[in-house]
Amino acid sequence: MSSRISVELDGEGWMRPVVAEGAAGGEARDEARRFRAVCPGVRLDAPAPETSEAHPTFGRFVSAWRGQAVDSETRAAGSSAGVLTALSTYLVETGRARAVRGAAMDSSAPTRTVPVTITTRAEALAASGSRYAPVATLSGLGPEADAVVGKPCEISALRRLRAGDAEQPIALSFFCAGTPSQRATRSLITQLGVEPDEATSLRYRGNGWPGEFTVTDGTRTAAVSYDDSWGKHLGRDLQWRCKICPDGTGEDADIAVGDFWKADDKGYPLFDDAAGESVVIARTRRGHELLMAAAEAGVVALGAVTLDEVDRIQPLQRARKRTLAVRLLARTLTFKRVPTYRGYGLTARAVSFPRLSAKTFAGTLVRSWRDRVKGRTT
Repeated sequence: MSSRISVELDGEGWMRPVVAEGAAGGEARDEARRFRAVCPGVRLDAPAPETSEAHPTFGRFVSAWRGQAVDSETRAAGSSAGVLTALSTYLVETGRARAVRGAAMDSSAPTRTVPVTITTRAEALAASGSRYAPVATLSGLGPEADAVVGKPCEISALRRLRAGDAEQPIALSFFCAGTPSQRATRSLITQLGVEPDEATSLRYRGNGWPGEFTVTDGTRTAAVSYDDSWGKHLGRDLQWRCKICPDGTGEDADIAVGDFWKADDKGYPLFDDAAGESVVIARTRRGHELLMAAAEAGVVALGAVTLDEVDRIQPLQRARKRTLAVRLLARTLTFKRVPTYRGYGLTARAVSFPRLSAKTFAGTLVRSWRDRVKGRTT
């Protein structure tokens, strides 16, 4: 986007915009204004619907499915069921995309995650599996990338960045609970008895469903379950902006994919190892057409699902939509800056659940005042 603004890892382990040293003048200010205009950390507007179909938790959609990659290797390698990996392969092998932009392990520093350009099945498989760490997927995005696999916030930024283009890249996304810091990854690796800088391979998930956090240093391999790695470690070190995100399910994407968890009687996910299965939401007509073509070609297998079924097994996404309006209000009343969100129906959702909203508001207000007293800015 800009030669003067880049996104780099800071000392706290987060990706942050950095203005090049010496950048000044009207052109630099124009680029900074443009950056703020597309940055979802500043403002986010819900996408205009292409149909009247919408769900209170998952937003607009054209069609919704249970699905998985047909190819067994792809399905096993992916974090849930290999759908995004299969679609990436399908796009480049059929010429629907010259290249797919995504993220993968840095081969020279395996504990880091870097943007990659996918042009073959082998490259798609190498990029399979979630990466619960900071990465600027859109950094250095070239015109040859006709498709992008990114976090919901990255896809939203892409839509706004390319708003004037005659045809935007095909946008694929996934359900996201937030991005942990890089320090969380390093800390977990250390707890497993491996020196982070000596790691030769790192997978957060995949090779099974949900798969394990697995790190290798060339002489030994250490692993921990997804429930422990995410639930007890990585998921506890999220940046604040992720905690107040109105879109954890890729509403700006053409296709969004999430885990179709097995659940207990209360709807909370069970992480018993099994063959992967995903919920696949086509949010645009273009996404629906791509999904139908991939199914017809035998790339993905699809089955019927309702989003109310998905809602019951995605308690985090459901609760966030219901309580976000009052959380933002509490933060504002304690003089904290918050992003501007429009079109997500957050106030209506909060009003529909008054007891939950009141409890959440009180808790957020107390925590925000404590942060203010301690001098925290987040």
